[in-house]
Amino acid sequence: MSRNASYTQEYLDEIAHLDGDTAGRRAARTHMEHSTAIYHGRVVDSCYVPRLYDKQTYRRLKDIAETTHRILEKVMREYLSNPAYRSVYELDPRLVDLILLPRGYDALLPFSRVDVFLNEDTMDAAFCEFNADGSSGMNENREITASIANTEAFRAFSAKHVVSTCNEELFDGWVSEFLHIYDTYEHRVSHPHVAIVDFLESAITEEFKIFAKLFAERGVECSVYDVRDLRFDGEHLIGVKAFYGRDNAIIDAAWRRSVTNDIMEHWDTSQPLIEAVRAQKVALIGSFAGHLVHDKQIFQVLFKPETQALLTPEENAFVQETVPFTAFLNESEVNLDEVKATRERWIIKPTDAYGSKDVYAGRDCDDDEWAHIIDAHANGAAGAPFIVQRYCTPHRTLTLPLYGDEADITRESALAYNNLLGLYVYNGRFTGVFSRLGPEPVICKKTRGVTAATIWVDDDEAE
Repeated sequence: MSRNASYTQEYLDEIAHLDGDTAGRRAARTHMEHSTAIYHGRVVDSCYVPRLYDKQTYRRLKDIAETTHRILEKVMREYLSNPAYRSVYELDPRLVDLILLPRGYDALLPFSRVDVFLNEDTMDAAFCEFNADGSSGMNENREITASIANTEAFRAFSAKHVVSTCNEELFDGWVSEFLHIYDTYEHRVSHPHVAIVDFLESAITEEFKIFAKLFAERGVECSVYDVRDLRFDGEHLIGVKAFYGRDNAIIDAAWRRSVTNDIMEHWDTSQPLIEAVRAQKVALIGSFAGHLVHDKQIFQVLFKPETQALLTPEENAFVQETVPFTAFLNESEVNLDEVKATRERWIIKPTDAYGSKDVYAGRDCDDDEWAHIIDAHANGAAGAPFIVQRYCTPHRTLTLPLYGDEADITRESALAYNNLLGLYVYNGRFTGVFSRLGPEPVICKKTRGVTAATIWVDDDEAE
């Protein structure tokens, strides 16, 4: 059993000794309201109590993250090199074309975040989803850590323990890894202009600015562009209009933060980026092959005999232990009547989406609502494929949420919230945790989900 719960109780005791530390709670929320932690135009909600992880937890999360990366790379490598294997996926032919475009550098999966439910008493784990394209949250973690760093409760706890964060690894660590990957690019130039590219209406633009400044500190110019503001002249990919940085600039390397389904939705206006990659005139760090990880049918693919043949016995056992049953929500693959009758066991999701869009947990519904949801999404009825997945009960921990209302300050008792841990992996190396909590079965911002600072406690390996 980890010491996480005892650390959390100790932290809550420090708050109690400070008569609730109302000044600290107000200061933390005020910091957030003036911070760069903005999601779709709104300041993110946070926790006053950080997630406090011990050495045992760090080691377990590192093993989960890096084992998962090795398995996913094997799937990607086989898909790229073996045409016979590609039938394990059901993909739009345009997506297949994107996935097979040349990469030109060594890293198969440069940047990912694997979201996992961890029972912090038993260390058993079950995955929620894998994220490659567009993985984010680093800036939320940074700002929320800063919001509590100077509070009396945090100082009192820190005086009794050795504490550390993952902020440096998540920011400077990614810039270092990006530049290392670019150094392996076949057509690299000595002084590259780096671009961060996304569809900006759905982007975390404040986070982009921070990374652009960190690149600049390394002597590398970095600009931010909307994918639709790129032009390809046959020889160069050009950022025509910069959101941040330089207009009409040649792009040598692009960090793709745009998820592939947004590329598909904006197919015609994404062609300059696609054609530049096809012509090998830009290093796209985060190739379109990352879609093989992003698409939630990966959970089903991992159980197929063709995939099991690629993995070691230990890796197959890991999949069995951590990946919940997953199938397309089609009558040919699952008994839809059984899914309706046992709603608390299931959650349904689109195979290719993000931000918890169109995710439904049976526990959130009554029987009639659930039956209607199944009918509306099964067998392609929603116009896009959905999966059904075994619902994993999250581990609950005590916290004090900060939503920006008076209850933030007057709340005397901590609330037991569900946990979801996003494990960042930079080119195979575990670098940190995106710690999210919420009161509902689906943990996300629209269900009053909050983000907590990630703090390693008394762990020399995490320093």
